[in-house]
Amino acid sequence: MSAPETNAAGTTGADAAVPAVRMREVNKAFGDNVVLDQLHLDVDPGERVVIIGPSGSGKTTILRVIMTLERPDSGTIEVGGRHLYHERKGDELKPASEKHIRQVRANVGMVFQHFNLFPHLSALENIALAPIKAQGRSKDDANQTALELLDKVGLREHANHTPGQLSGGQKQRVAIARSLATEPEVMLFDEVTSALDPELVGDVLEVLRDIAEEGKTTMMLVTHEMGFAREVADRLVMFDSGRIIEEGRPREILADPQHERTQSFLKAVLAH
Repeated sequence: MSAPETNAAGTTGADAAVPAVRMREVNKAFGDNVVLDQLHLDVDPGERVVIIGPSGSGKTTILRVIMTLERPDSGTIEVGGRHLYHERKGDELKPASEKHIRQVRANVGMVFQHFNLFPHLSALENIALAPIKAQGRSKDDANQTALELLDKVGLREHANHTPGQLSGGQKQRVAIARSLATEPEVMLFDEVTSALDPELVGDVLEVLRDIAEEGKTTMMLVTHEMGFAREVADRLVMFDSGRIIEEGRPREILADPQHERTQSFLKAVLAH
């Protein structure tokens, strides 16, 4: 008989909260390149998980299949206890309708490396768009929320500026505000500082720290910012060749990595 599964908090069985994200036997390949190999991963509600690993290891694909930007070849993904790509019909799991996928995905927000803002819209309009279009909120209500979020990321005075009038760091902070506007339960961050000049990174990381300190939002972050991971993450996951090869408390892994691939990766990253 196998031992009961535990979540990141160490609770078991009926006491464990429903994971914010649950991935089981998830596979994804691009041609002969296997990027997710029988992936198992649970993320607890409110947990902050940082995923690290070499380029091409598949770590960004983890986020993309949760956001439905890529479809897994097999396996199951649940968000807040609801299957993402499947629907239960009696005792069987069947492929989900597009409507079902959209409903579940609505609980997920993602911030990308290259901002993906609409260039012809102002910062405020970029943030208000999804609440109006996807949630049916009034323009006044959505604009008020957008202004509050611009306050949160320190950019209220730039509300009427288009992306072309903003620095890279400002654009990324608008992108974070935009993802928060629909109040997702899970936030995904894909290398959100890697396209920024070094002097602009700090402001973006400060916004992420504020979100993390509130503790309401489950956060999954792919990043090379090890100092940020040590300070903010509850769990560090080392990913390589489609699999998790090491995971644990950030301070412990960063101070004393056990797997040789983790050791070599951290040595290279921390040398820069």
